[in-house]
Amino acid sequence: MDSSEEKRLQNLGNRLKYFRKLKGYTNYEHLAYDVGISRSQYGKYENGGNIKFTTLCKILEHLDISLKDFFSKGFE
Repeated sequence: MDSSEEKRLQNLGNRLKYFRKLKGYTNYEHLAYDVGISRSQYGKYENGGNIKFTTLCKILEHLDISLKDFFSKGFE
């Protein structure tokens, strides 16, 4: 994976963390449980791990965040 891919994945993780906190989840483990994703796997996503698009959509749907809003910052 090249540095530009790593940067995009890190941005994605930062956005997940931002919206999780915005929706009142102070702990990522609680969100992972509510969405039905393992805590360890979700933690990897917030730390820049690669995520499937369908999984991202599932998380955003639970948080009531549109793809447009999610990608509105940090992905220029």
